[in-house]
Amino acid sequence: MAGRSARETVAAVWRIESARIVGGLARYTGDFALAEDLAQEALAEALVTWPRDGVPRNPAGWLLTVGRRRAIDAFRRRSARDERYAALARGLGEGGAAPGAVPAAAGDGDVLWDPDRIDDDVLALMFISCHPVLAREARVALTLRVVGGLTSDEIASAFLVPTATVQARITRAKKTLGAARVPFEAPPAAERAERLGSVLSVIYLIFTEGSSASSGDVLIRRDLAGEAQRLARVLSRLVPDEPEAHGLLALLELTAARFPARTGPDGEPVLLEDQDRTRWDRSAIGRGRAALARAEKAGRGLGAYGLQAAIAECHAVAPSAAETDWDRIVVLYEALGRLAPSPVVDLNRAVAVSMARGPAAALPVVDALAAAGALAGSHLLPTVRGELLTRLGRPAEARAELERAAGLCRNERERTVLERKIAALP
Repeated sequence: MAGRSARETVAAVWRIESARIVGGLARYTGDFALAEDLAQEALAEALVTWPRDGVPRNPAGWLLTVGRRRAIDAFRRRSARDERYAALARGLGEGGAAPGAVPAAAGDGDVLWDPDRIDDDVLALMFISCHPVLAREARVALTLRVVGGLTSDEIASAFLVPTATVQARITRAKKTLGAARVPFEAPPAAERAERLGSVLSVIYLIFTEGSSASSGDVLIRRDLAGEAQRLARVLSRLVPDEPEAHGLLALLELTAARFPARTGPDGEPVLLEDQDRTRWDRSAIGRGRAALARAEKAGRGLGAYGLQAAIAECHAVAPSAAETDWDRIVVLYEALGRLAPSPVVDLNRAVAVSMARGPAAALPVVDALAAAGALAGSHLLPTVRGELLTRLGRPAEARAELERAAGLCRNERERTVLERKIAALP
């Protein structure tokens, strides 16, 4: 039992502190890929040592110290090619720390953390993991691995891909960063706004897959969505003056607030208009509205994530679907469409228009999207079109659209809802 408890402690410490550990090692070595490998080695050593010798007083400090020692070993092995080892060894031999290193206190692997530097390290880690030089899939995998602390198996399970695929993406990502000579640092202020968009989009992508799984037999992957929320909270604290960081956090909190009511007892989806709103998480709604207020307080106007959060707030405060301020939602979607145009935004605007002004007003918007070939291969557009045609009393056309949507839908739970709608048609 003691061994099991120690292993559980290792897992918990890693999940909480992995970003700080990898960030501290990256700053210490100046090598992002090496730092991630060193952190993994320290984790492996903890899994062997802690069950045998007990959990150290400062578990995170122990991991960082082991990682630093492994770094010295690595530099020693390549000392003929790398003069950095000599500088590190001299610093440690004199009882000091190498330039830029985190100083170690005496006893049991304790490390003196510098809170301000920790923030710098984690922020740099987020920007590097989401660097534009990486492909989107690589950014997601690397962010979940080095910032979220998830294992390759957990990432593979979340996205329903083989573990080997995730491992290959992470390996390629680290090689790409090394080849591009990406420094371990947050970008300067002039570049931060542009690079921040990449970080935000990766967190949003992770949450989207968690909140509405694209495939599989569950609608919501709460662990994945929860990890995205945690990353958004970290980011909003690291860049408190960035309104879109607060806007994204608000969007995620307000959306996740509906999770308890989005599925029934057997896991089947429950549509928004049928949800028991007393089951919505009021604490999450409060956190989301507070984050949205912080985004609005910046005085620069809401960005794309802030506008989506404002839409989610309209739902959160409405007593029922019928009493929702659909006219305001239409206006917000129109603003979002100008700021960040996309077929999905237009489709969602059409749904809001149908609720505010009726299905006849919304159908031309959806027909225009279909004529343009938008969202080809997605079940979303035929789903909405089928619903509008049903409400307009055109069951034959609605059946064709819903059957096409069911054929395209890869999530079993959503497909069940579509099949239920088809069966209910005259």
